[in-house]
Amino acid sequence: MREFWVASGHHLTRRGDHGGLVATPELIMAYLARPELMPPDDACDAERDLHASLLADPLRPVTNADIAALADADARENWTFMLNFRDRLVAAPSLEAVYLALARKGAADLPPIFLSQLCHLILRNALEGCDDPYTLRAAELFYRSQLATVHEGTLLLADAEVVEAQQHAQHDLHSSPLTAMLQPQAFGEMDVMDDDNAWTYWSRSDAHAMAMNIGGNPKARAGLCRVIERWIAHLLGIAVKVETVASIEDRDWRWFIGLDSEGTRIGNALWNGAALDGHAAERIVALMRLQIEDTRLVDERVGNKPVYLILAMGADKVVRLKPQNLVAGLPLAATAHVA
Repeated sequence: MREFWVASGHHLTRRGDHGGLVATPELIMAYLARPELMPPDDACDAERDLHASLLADPLRPVTNADIAALADADARENWTFMLNFRDRLVAAPSLEAVYLALARKGAADLPPIFLSQLCHLILRNALEGCDDPYTLRAAELFYRSQLATVHEGTLLLADAEVVEAQQHAQHDLHSSPLTAMLQPQAFGEMDVMDDDNAWTYWSRSDAHAMAMNIGGNPKARAGLCRVIERWIAHLLGIAVKVETVASIEDRDWRWFIGLDSEGTRIGNALWNGAALDGHAAERIVALMRLQIEDTRLVDERVGNKPVYLILAMGADKVVRLKPQNLVAGLPLAATAHVA
């Protein structure tokens, strides 16, 4: 079996009999080793002692008094978030159960990075055995922001963090803006995935260094559809069929899910009968149609009608897909028994 996404930490979890991932002390230790939780140079002794003791015993109880002893207010807040998250992971039957609860009830008390990391882990589990690089590259949208650009008439997506790092490197080398504009590829040295280089994804899946031709390559768009299908099946146990469409032709459309804030805004405008201006239309990255195979599970207001999915980019040309919307926004009947 080909390995991918080692950085997700899936090898630090245990797969339960139910198919979900179970938190382990090793997983918690990996969180504790993250830069955000490493005591800074000016940390107080209490914070250093707390961090050291948790590295030695990641599941040890931590009291309110332990937190109150930390001198820095930001440190107290960070450790409160982390320990609440740890306790939630350890107490739950699976990481998937934690994610479902956060998606349905909201994650206002949780820093977004924790939700993205949780998504990364769960997706790695859901995509176990996947042998299609296009699907795996599309799945990165679920937990990594993407920068969009039009290159040679087609829409490309590249990892926003990697592009930013490239831009900083170019700046450090004193390259001029003109030099950057004349790069032979849209994203500097980044390859655009195609049939000739897709096989290289396996060796660099954790580098996020391949751009996705979502505008011009049908395999890239199909990969995004397959990810959505696997995500919903894994988390909810519901079989769906997803396909890309050019437009919403159904005048009696009943439901849509915005896969990001801009997609939701565009969907609401269309729902209310407003005409999209050119700028809004240009921000649509992907329009898809989702059909729940068992119509008995569907809200009666939707019936056998499809659910439209709208993915868009913000004004800054960054795509910030919210996979939790696929859980919270799916129109399921009240009597539907799902995970």
